[in-house]
Amino acid sequence: MLKKAMIMAAGVGSRLEPLSSIVPKPMVPLANKPAMDILIQHLSKFGIRNIVANTYYKAEEIQNYYKENNFGINFNFIKETELSGTAGGLKKCQFFFNEKEDFIVMSGDGLTDLDINKAYEAHVNSNAIATIILKEVEHSQVNKYGIVVLDEDNSVKSFQEKPAVNEAKSNLANTGIYIFKYDIFNLIPENTFFDFAKNVFPMLLNNKIKINTYVMEGYWSDIGSLDQYHQSNIDLLNHAVNSYKPVVNISMQGLYIKGDNTQIKNDIKIQGYCILGNNCKIGNNVKIINSILWNNIDISDNVVIENSIILSNSKVNEPIKGQIVKEDITKEHTYASI
Repeated sequence: MLKKAMIMAAGVGSRLEPLSSIVPKPMVPLANKPAMDILIQHLSKFGIRNIVANTYYKAEEIQNYYKENNFGINFNFIKETELSGTAGGLKKCQFFFNEKEDFIVMSGDGLTDLDINKAYEAHVNSNAIATIILKEVEHSQVNKYGIVVLDEDNSVKSFQEKPAVNEAKSNLANTGIYIFKYDIFNLIPENTFFDFAKNVFPMLLNNKIKINTYVMEGYWSDIGSLDQYHQSNIDLLNHAVNSYKPVVNISMQGLYIKGDNTQIKNDIKIQGYCILGNNCKIGNNVKIINSILWNNIDISDNVVIENSIILSNSKVNEPIKGQIVKEDITKEHTYASI
């Protein structure tokens, strides 16, 4: 059984702006729970309670939140003064792992119900230095992912980075979840920007060192864009993710999750898929359609919110459609369409 994990939590998350300008990307809320909370609870279910994270952007927020936690885990972290790549970040966490001990690496903004025990069993049986967790995606979507082409024994034959649909040789996406032997550290130089996809894995292939793969079943999502963020919340509302099944309410015309201290009056209409955060004040005759509200939102009477994301501590006093609202709607902001 795996005992230790590294969570990659250093990224800026520019594609999630302006969400990531409010909170670090791993703590962006999914169905009212920070994404990294869901990941840590999932790791804990498989007995992994010793976790290290590399931090950089909004590092103190991550460190302070998890340093004293109620997940029953031993949380450690490093703070990078400059980004060093996926493999470079792992190298800085080498102190945390023991020789001859395998471990798992996961992204702090990923959402998955991977069976870690099955993946680890495949890794052990392969005797490979690395196992990449893969997920089968729709062939029409391969241009969104790093695609892995397999050899006859399910080891890596080659990689294709976001190939055109007509050029893709596979529909197996790299999830960014890896299981490594401790020996992987011998291949990563110190104090150097180094990446798994661009440096470590090509080095292994060039030296004919086997890279094992495991094609996972179940759910996986990389919450790297606003569209995928929205879809991941919908998936949670539909209970499509076994690792986290929040309490879902049913309205006449949709599904919604309601946070603590948020009151739903009788004349409020909720349609489609909606997330309502904690401590939200919702006025009379309000209609909310396919939208996500974070915490401490104040919505005036008779307002319609449609296909939008309202970030924490915002006040909304006029109709909103296809926008991201940050702070007070009466102030000048550039809203990004979703």
